[in-house]
Amino acid sequence: MTEKADFKEIIQEYKEQVRVLKAQISELEDAGKSKDSALKRALQKLEYTTDDLDKATEEIDATKKDVEKTK
Repeated sequence: MTEKADFKEIIQEYKEQVRVLKAQISELEDAGKSKDSALKRALQKLEYTTDDLDKATEEIDATKKDVEKTK
């Protein structure tokens, strides 16, 4: 009878460990999703900044040409 009780106790411990591991997996997945979202936002911001920089460079070059023409 004690052997059966021992097995039940072991099974309960394993079930608890599985529950804890599932919770940890869920937390890690959520953290990964949050990190992915933040990375996407940062990349998009970088793309917009690069576009703005390219436009500003073009405007500066055009202004330089205009200044040279007026000399």
